[in-house]
Amino acid sequence: MVKREVVGAHYGLRDWIAQRVTAVIMAVYTVLILSAVAGLPQMDYWQWKVLWQTPLVRYATVLFIVSLLLHAWIGVRNIFMDYIKDAALRLTLYVLVIGALLWYAAWAVQILWGA
Repeated sequence: MVKREVVGAHYGLRDWIAQRVTAVIMAVYTVLILSAVAGLPQMDYWQWKVLWQTPLVRYATVLFIVSLLLHAWIGVRNIFMDYIKDAALRLTLYVLVIGALLWYAAWAVQILWGA
């Protein structure tokens, strides 16, 4: 018999919606950034630098990165919940994944606003 823990109505609906919303944000960003790059007069360092110094591009990129990290966390967490039965191992993996995602977020911000 499968032991299933039910925590209330619509269990998982919030995660499902978050996955879809973050996917749409990432798709729209990808189309817009590809359009911006295609619209550059020439592809050289200076044009690239001007593009990435634009505040709108930086903030849109941060939104993309946050969406990507949230999307990844929900997906990985659901995989761990489904396939890792040992609670201690699952908690350890959660901590490792959260640490890695926070590291990636900090690194992305450093790249976008670093020297």
